[in-house]
Amino acid sequence: MEFQSGDQANNNKLLKAQCLIWNHMYSFVNSVSLKCAVDLDILETIHKHGKPMSLSQLISSLQIHPSNTTFIHRLIRILTHSGFFATKNVTDNNNLVEIGYVLTDSSMLLLKEHPLGIRTFFVNSLDPILTNPWHKLSTWYKNDDPTPFKTEHGIKVWEYGGREPRLNNLINEMMASDTRFISKMVIEKCKGVFEGLQSLVDVGGGNGTLAKTIAKSFPELECTVFYLPHVVADLQGSDNLKYVGGSMFEAIPPADAIVLKICWERGSNLRPLLGEGNICHLSYSSLTDVPNNDPMDLSRERK
Repeated sequence: MEFQSGDQANNNKLLKAQCLIWNHMYSFVNSVSLKCAVDLDILETIHKHGKPMSLSQLISSLQIHPSNTTFIHRLIRILTHSGFFATKNVTDNNNLVEIGYVLTDSSMLLLKEHPLGIRTFFVNSLDPILTNPWHKLSTWYKNDDPTPFKTEHGIKVWEYGGREPRLNNLINEMMASDTRFISKMVIEKCKGVFEGLQSLVDVGGGNGTLAKTIAKSFPELECTVFYLPHVVADLQGSDNLKYVGGSMFEAIPPADAIVLKICWERGSNLRPLLGEGNICHLSYSSLTDVPNNDPMDLSRERK
């Protein structure tokens, strides 16, 4: 492709091409703006207001420096465009019409008290410990490190978590937050997957949020949460739930079925590690009506 200039058609193509670059260059603004709104409790403030909240009402309710109040409208505009706020007309005390803001289904999931919320997952995902490795992606492609995380920090993420309590807590809170969101739907929509099983191992099951839900729904099913020793060391099981520490790359407790909520390999590639049990792949597409051609669905891969 040659560089050209001068005619209208080429100028339009050049402008469109540049817009795509700018769009990608500043796409990070979406996530950091949403995190800013979460950190400032903007979502909580609008929700507790109980009705559409005007910009002036919102600004007066926030704990921000007076010199920065004029910039709040930019933050709200970005998040409205992104679908986290909806607008409705409201009338002030002088009968003047203003724009009022309300939460959407997506922003509701970021509220502190939402029973299925993913606020913790979202905030922790943007922690520098986890985002800095993305800046080493090109370096990682040139070396033999297993992940960009190791390129950035010198050790694997699970080793880092074993040494650094803050990362360990970040990951465990993220996994629990995400799993709370989907556990109820797993039982409602995929109940048949677990019927007829006598034992099950949740590989990489964190603090057992998903396994607890399954164990409660199927009292006759013996459930095991298998995860890193430093994570499960102090966790207590129940009648049909127990915790076992270890590494899936060394050995996995035998069971009728193995649950993989998130995995980086296809089930067929993991088969040598997983033994002879059925594999239950868990993906978000298995919980929605979206057509799915991906075998990483919540279904049993027969042994």
